Amino acid sequence: MTRVTARTSERGAATRVALLAAARETFVTSGFAEAGVTDVVARAGASVGSLYHHFSGKADLYLTLFEEFQARQTQRTKQAVQEARTGGETDPMRLFVAGARAYLEGCLAERELSALFLRGDGPPGFEIIMRDRLRQWAKRNATLFEGDEGALVVVLTGALAAAVSEVALSEDEDASRRLADDVLAIIGQIHRPAERP
Repeated sequence: MTRVTARTSERGAATRVALLAAARETFVTSGFAEAGVTDVVARAGASVGSLYHHFSGKADLYLTLFEEFQARQTQRTKQAVQEARTGGETDPMRLFVAGARAYLEGCLAERELSALFLRGDGPPGFEIIMRDRLRQWAKRNATLFEGDEGALVVVLTGALAAAVSEVALSEDEDASRRLADDVLAIIGQIHRPAERP
């Protein structure tokens, strides 16, 4: 690769990062519906053409932010569960709580972004993406448990999804942290159903 091509590639990557950062700020401040492409490019110091070079439009920016956030959340939860396993933990409920704690901590760490995705102000069809993501989350959670515990996984995932929404959308960060801790303590007290005869 020539030096000019490398610089061009670096510049393109920097522009993409700037556009995503600007989109994040714009969506958090104005909401998806009220945000305009011109707002994003002005905040990024880029051109409309550069936005369309990297993204297909405003919805693509939003969905890219969502997918990147979800990838970070998945990494956080996988790492927490792996660390618990490495520490000798084998109880599925404790592994679930370790992953859930990491997920909630990620929501608190990226509070504005997680709230953005839960407000219901996304591109058309985003609610379908969210429902699909919840199903995928339940499937990942099911891998922690053995046997026929589908109802337990649905209950745990649903409870955690409700907690995530409350934690992310709360105006009071301290109250959010207390709520997250309380929810995890309650989930940790749930007992797996006894085996059927």
